[in-house]
Amino acid sequence: MLPAGLVGHVRLRYVGTSAQKARLVVDLVRGRQVGEALATLGLTHKAVARDVLKALESAVANARQKKPDIDVDRLFVKTAFVDGGPSLKRIRPAPMGRAFKIQKRMCHVTLGLGETPYRRATPRGPAETAGGSAAPAGTEGPGSAAAPAKPKRAAAKSAAARKPAAGKKPAAKAKGARKG
Repeated sequence: MLPAGLVGHVRLRYVGTSAQKARLVVDLVRGRQVGEALATLGLTHKAVARDVLKALESAVANARQKKPDIDVDRLFVKTAFVDGGPSLKRIRPAPMGRAFKIQKRMCHVTLGLGETPYRRATPRGPAETAGGSAAPAGTEGPGSAAAPAKPKRAAAKSAAARKPAAGKKPAAKAKGARKG
């Protein structure tokens, strides 16, 4: 059952894929803005993503038909779920007179759009927070003056490279090299 307060919805029935595969795609768009969901579905490399993309575009068209003055930028995927559908039972011939059963599964995809009461602002990154600093006071990053670990490691590596290992002979000449 669909929740109340949906602006537009669509039910895509008898999609020729299993519900498990369709849920992987539908989970990508649940709760996202419509523009972001359309872009995600357009770049998803799953066969069912094309069907879900068409269904989402149809849901937006249904919302426009229901409310002609709606702002599409305020729409988001409020509800999205996949139900299992009927399975076609088929038999595939197998060696030595045997037969293997094959189930061609189907599913039903339901998408519902809601409208935010205000236009969501894009999320700000840590560099754009109110303080202007990405890290809280008192913490020091790897590039600060209190992190001299890198020069020590470099000095240790160079000292090890200069000193030959005890008990080892110097490297022999390559095979086939002529003495000259």
